[in-house]
Amino acid sequence: MKRLFGFEKEDISSWHRLVCLLNRPTDPASLGIFRFLFGMLMALDITQERGLSHLDYKYLDGAPVCRFPLFNFLKPLPMDWMFFVYFVMFLGAVGIMLGCFYRLACLMFISSYWYVFFLDKTTWNNHSYLYGLIGFQLTLMDANRYWSLDGLRNPRKRNAHVPLWNYTVLRTQIFIVYFIAGVKKLDADWVEGYSMKYLAHHWLFDPFKLILPVELINLMVVHGGGLILDLTAGYLLFFDATRPVAFFFVSYFHCMNSQLFSIGMFSYTMLATSPLFCYPDWPRRFFGRFPEFLQPILPFVSPALIPSSSCVYPKPPSGSGEQQEEAHAAPKPTTPRLKHKFRAIFTILYIMEQFFLPYSHFLTQGYNNWTNGLYGYSWDMMVHARSHQHVKITYRDGVTGETGYLNPGVFTQSRRWKDHGDMLKQYATCLSENLPRFNISDPEIYFDIWVSINDRFQQRIFDPRVDLVKADWSPFRPNSWLMPLLVDLSPWRTKFEEIEGSLDNQTEVVFIADFPGLYLENFVSEDLGNTSVQVLEGLVNVEIVDEKKNYSLQPGEKMQIPAGAYHKVYTVSEGPSCYMYIYVNTTEAELQRNFTKLSELQEKVRNGTETEPLPPELQPLITGLDDQDSDHSVIDPVVRLFLKRQKRMQEVKKRREASMVERFQRFASKKYYSIRRGFLMTAIALRNLAVGLPPLEQLTREVAYANMKEPETETNQDERLKDEVGHGEL
Repeated sequence: MKRLFGFEKEDISSWHRLVCLLNRPTDPASLGIFRFLFGMLMALDITQERGLSHLDYKYLDGAPVCRFPLFNFLKPLPMDWMFFVYFVMFLGAVGIMLGCFYRLACLMFISSYWYVFFLDKTTWNNHSYLYGLIGFQLTLMDANRYWSLDGLRNPRKRNAHVPLWNYTVLRTQIFIVYFIAGVKKLDADWVEGYSMKYLAHHWLFDPFKLILPVELINLMVVHGGGLILDLTAGYLLFFDATRPVAFFFVSYFHCMNSQLFSIGMFSYTMLATSPLFCYPDWPRRFFGRFPEFLQPILPFVSPALIPSSSCVYPKPPSGSGEQQEEAHAAPKPTTPRLKHKFRAIFTILYIMEQFFLPYSHFLTQGYNNWTNGLYGYSWDMMVHARSHQHVKITYRDGVTGETGYLNPGVFTQSRRWKDHGDMLKQYATCLSENLPRFNISDPEIYFDIWVSINDRFQQRIFDPRVDLVKADWSPFRPNSWLMPLLVDLSPWRTKFEEIEGSLDNQTEVVFIADFPGLYLENFVSEDLGNTSVQVLEGLVNVEIVDEKKNYSLQPGEKMQIPAGAYHKVYTVSEGPSCYMYIYVNTTEAELQRNFTKLSELQEKVRNGTETEPLPPELQPLITGLDDQDSDHSVIDPVVRLFLKRQKRMQEVKKRREASMVERFQRFASKKYYSIRRGFLMTAIALRNLAVGLPPLEQLTREVAYANMKEPETETNQDERLKDEVGHGEL
């Protein structure tokens, strides 16, 4: 048992022995290396995922912005003070990295970090929550005993022992992250391959495509591999025999995630946690292999550890003379004091709490939607994929009765409110406070939000008949205006794949499910000149608003929907109705046909098979677009659009085929200008707090200098191309 787990059965046979075990003196080397890496990664994270580089856009003073704090009384400070909060957080992260005024640095980091975290639920995720937990844990630990500036200032801290519970808490936390994430992936949607099915098409999985079809890559590699890795990673990292295998797969997994998702420093932070499972003295053995002239700047390699009052030292074993000599040089035996017992209690309670929280949704029932609880502490990472098809916000003047519609997302910078009842309540309250400025008295707010989770039917998530301004919401009671997820219709997903496979590339389909007594009001764009609705299950009535006509449809029946007009689909059956829209973007289809003809003509001209001279409006097919070209010139608009699209596709291809050096240069340049802006804006804010605002002209020049970008545009070419040729919502 000692060889496998590092302790004997007798060490946990009594409370006294357990306290001694958790406070056993341990080498601080591995903990010190992790402290350095974590502080460095958090310093980088502050300028990126925490948002320092665009903080002024988020907290612009005086802007009527709806915010979503955990507690409604939490408000952001004035913008310059928010920069100061981030500056304190950054100094704390650097202090943690260097081990300089370590305890103060930890307090600076976690106090500002948790304030920013609680201030905005729309940015919550599991890994942001993890950063805060690790910062809290490090605050209570002696992680500055190795490779720290505190050790240089105070010889009693340099190379001193740390208690074993420091490693126990961190290792258990990382085990929980992996294992609970794996348990959450035992969800049927994940096991059946619906949660992240789009990932199988990513270029990272191209090697697997040599031996497996995309469907099996999705099921076996993406979902099966992710499930197995999460369930086993914590165990494999713990044991000596399996640790090398775990290091390989865990590192490969996190490197892939860093390319698949925009998750900031999470992949690298998890990579930094892996060595915690090695023997605590691994840095001494590792850095001891470096040349001797590098030793002054590298972490200590000397094994000479000094005693620490944080640890409990056992009696030296009796034995031979050599053992007696070692015992004479060993620290004096100590007995557990109150602080040692308190730390043992903290370790046990903290671990129990971390195992409990992911399953505490029966307490915070008001936060439960189609997924349970406040997203961010459950470790159900990537289990749920959502797509939104239809969002409508209706207001009603409480005095005049006048109704109207709001642009979804007005007064807010986030889109995450659409999936969470607590945020929707906050948003409705905020809208009711802002609309009176636009002569709308005592407003009532109604939301009609259609969501598909894990490739199910598009359906309503909240009751569109409830005025959310006056609606009741409590964190400890179920949300009464949450519509149930129609899980009974989940088997239809297999049929969806068959229907989608039978359609051509230009035909799109949207699957809808609705509740009895409700109706979907929809507008078909004139671009969608070939749209029909077909019933799959239940009974519906289709009302063409302009024609003032109603049509009854039963399962299997379909009808054409006129373009450029509103229609309503009523569910009149006793149970939910299921139907689908089938449509072709006729405008885009015609444009693609024209593009094909122009491409063929361009190819003929280039290879000399086109003998007829081109008219002036088609000449740019040969000469290209002039930089001075105007939209009002004689060039055919379709030709202009074709050439612009062709140019952008070439830019995209060039970026995708760029060498590793070019990719790194592009990445480094983007990060440089982002970090540069964050620090310059912070300097401006601190100056404003210290000496006051400068003249407006000077402030404008300073902000313009901070906004300076690299000579070539930073616009994402892939997104621009997607916006130009992609399908819009029906």
